[in-house]
Amino acid sequence: MSTPHEEQTERDGAQVSTGTVGESDQGESAAIPELVIISGMSGAGRSTAAKCLEDLGWFVVDNIPPELIAPMVELGARSQGNVARIAVVVDVRGRRFFANLKESLATLDAQNVKRRIVFLESSDEALVRRFESVRRPHPLQGDGRIVDGIAAERDLLRELRGDADLVIDTSSLNVHELRAKMDAQFAGEEVPELRATVMSFGFKYGLPVDADMVIDCRFIPNPHWVPELRPFTGLNDEVSDYVFGQPGSKEFLDGYAELLRIVAEGYRREGKRYVTIAVGCTGGKHRSVAMSEKLARRLVSEGVETVVVHRDMGRE
Repeated sequence: MSTPHEEQTERDGAQVSTGTVGESDQGESAAIPELVIISGMSGAGRSTAAKCLEDLGWFVVDNIPPELIAPMVELGARSQGNVARIAVVVDVRGRRFFANLKESLATLDAQNVKRRIVFLESSDEALVRRFESVRRPHPLQGDGRIVDGIAAERDLLRELRGDADLVIDTSSLNVHELRAKMDAQFAGEEVPELRATVMSFGFKYGLPVDADMVIDCRFIPNPHWVPELRPFTGLNDEVSDYVFGQPGSKEFLDGYAELLRIVAEGYRREGKRYVTIAVGCTGGKHRSVAMSEKLARRLVSEGVETVVVHRDMGRE
């Protein structure tokens, strides 16, 4: 199975992937282009994400120094509408410039640039496997091991990951699945105010690394121990009725739905467009699945575009 590892793993120098910026002296300034900043772990799929946006008609620049992002957007604004959407890849290949990213983001905010940060994440095991498969060193490992470079990069990118609008974990994704996720977020002509992914999961398989919020349903009696319910999942009415027939389940749902309503309003005010809500139980088959489905319906009723993903259902 192919992975979203960048096939041309860490080339030096900025590279323009498509298109040319319009002449700066022609006509009056157009609207400020929309901007997406792609970053994340080396080997997690930045190039695949960038190529997906390129295929969707975005003007894509790979490995650009952060201080050049604002001038790039300015040129796009003076291109008479020829460059309406710009995507830039910022990563540790330009590490001597990376410290300037925070200042560059502040400049963009002062210029009222509509920007989003997409962060590509992956597990250490998946990243090591990808680097070993292409027999390339990690750009930060120096004389150490691949895991040393990964650890250094995680530390360097920690703050940027926290500021990201969209975090995509590619640990178990192939190229086509990553492209599908990017298409789902950027292919539409109209960008919704807020998009939510509600993901059920099993704690025994590990926490989703891209979760913004984690909900624990393990206080609810487990249908796994009811013989007639064990073969079913939380998608079946029998299991859902059992889960929400337990003391505290409906109150739990009502309380979290109200909490998410408040959080969603705050995200909108702050310009955050994507949120991942992870709903967990022991195995990710019964309680978390039923709760995720109900919670997603509540979000939809609040005007939040919502996708439900059952990560671990069928894994047992």
